[in-house]
Amino acid sequence: MKQLHLLFVLFWISKAIYGNEILVYMDNHQKDHLKAYGIAYYVLKNQVNVDWLLNYRGGSFMFAYRSDFENELRVRNVSYQVISDAQANAIRTEIQKEDVNMDVMRLEVPPKVAVFTPKDKLPWDDAVTLALTYAEIPYDKVFIEEILTGKLKDYDWLHLHHEDFTGQYGKFWASQGAMPWYKEQVNTYETMAKKFGYTKVSKMELAVVMEIKKFVASGGFLFAMCSATDTYDIALSAADTDICPSVFDHDDIDPQATQKLNFKNTLAFKDFNISFNPIEYEHSDIDATNTISRYMNETNDFFTLFEFSAKWDPVPSMLCQNHTLIIPGFMGQTTAFMKKYIKSDVLIMGEYKNLEVAKYIHGNYGKGTWTWYGGHDPEDYQHFVHDPPTDLSLHKNSPGYRLILNNILFPAAKKKKQKT
Repeated sequence: MKQLHLLFVLFWISKAIYGNEILVYMDNHQKDHLKAYGIAYYVLKNQVNVDWLLNYRGGSFMFAYRSDFENELRVRNVSYQVISDAQANAIRTEIQKEDVNMDVMRLEVPPKVAVFTPKDKLPWDDAVTLALTYAEIPYDKVFIEEILTGKLKDYDWLHLHHEDFTGQYGKFWASQGAMPWYKEQVNTYETMAKKFGYTKVSKMELAVVMEIKKFVASGGFLFAMCSATDTYDIALSAADTDICPSVFDHDDIDPQATQKLNFKNTLAFKDFNISFNPIEYEHSDIDATNTISRYMNETNDFFTLFEFSAKWDPVPSMLCQNHTLIIPGFMGQTTAFMKKYIKSDVLIMGEYKNLEVAKYIHGNYGKGTWTWYGGHDPEDYQHFVHDPPTDLSLHKNSPGYRLILNNILFPAAKKKKQKT
C-alpha cells in the first residue's frame, strides 16, 4: 500500500513538474471540435490566456495546465493532451519557423456576445445560437428595442439572426401570409415601429441597421448569416427611397427606387438589382441560390476555403481555421453571394470557384469588422419553416459550424504589430 501511495504521489508530482500545459488539438483526432471552442472560452473566462495555434493540427488551442481545466475537458468529452513546458516550447518553435504557414495568436479577453433575435420564437432556428448553446459559450439576446436604446455599447460581438432588414418580413407573404405566426410578427413589428415614432417598419429597420453600422465603426465585430447578410446592405442602399411593395408597408414603391439606390452606403455589395415582386421569395440578385441549385445538390455541394498566410494574414487565417478546406454546402434564403456584386475591397474566404460565387466573406469598416456567411444551417442542407432544430451532438466535428465558432473567438485575439 505504501508503494502504491508513493507511486501516486510521484505521478502527481511529475504532472506538476512536467505537465505544465494543455494542448487541445483540432485535427481529425478531435472527438468534439465544437465543444473545444467552449473550452477555450471557459479558460479565458478564468483569466488565463489561450494560444491559438493557427494551422497547427487544425487550429489547436494551448494554455497553462490547471486541474479544473482538465476536469472540464473530461466532462465535455473534448480530446486533449497534457504536455511539458519543453514540449510546448518545441511546438511554438516549430510554428515560428519562417518556412511554415503557421503562427501563434494570443487570446486574452473573452468577448461579450450578443445575438440579435426576436424575444418570441419564430418557426425556425438559428445556427449561431445552436452553436453557442452547444459549445456552452454565454450570450445575451438583444432585439430592436435594445439596439435603438443604445445597448450595443455593452457588447464586443454581435450576430444578426435570420432577419429581413428591408421591412418585408422575409418575403414570406405569398407562402406564409395566412399563418398565425406571420400575422403576429407583422403586428409586433408595426406596434414597435409606432412605439419608436417610425411611420413604417422599413424606416425602423433602417434605424436599426444604422445603429449596428455605428457599432462596427466604433470597433465592434459583426457576424451574419442567411438573409441578414444581403438585406442589411439592401436596407443601407435604399436609405433614401421606398423599395417595399404595398402588401408590406401599405403604400407603393418609389417609381425611382432603382435610380436612388446608393451603393456607397453598403458594406459588402454594389450594383445589385432589387426584386420588387412581393410573391418572389428573393430580395435581389446578390443571392446565388438559383445558380448553385442549377449545378449542385446535397450529394455534390461543397465550397472551398482559401488558405491564408498565418504570419502575414492572421485575421482571415483565424476565421478559416478548420480540419479541412472542403466544406459541405448548405442552402438558405440567401445561400451565397454572386461575386460580380461584391465590392473590390471585400475579402473572399470561401467560394464556389467555377460558379463565380462566394460563400464566406469579410471586411473592415471603421475600427471594426464584419463577416457574412451564406446559408441557414451548416448541417441542415435545406431548412424549411417549422423544421426541428439541428442536434449538434450528432455533428460534433462539423467544419461548417467551426467557421461560426472561429468568428466568436476572433475578438479575443491580441492585435499583432504589422510586419515591415
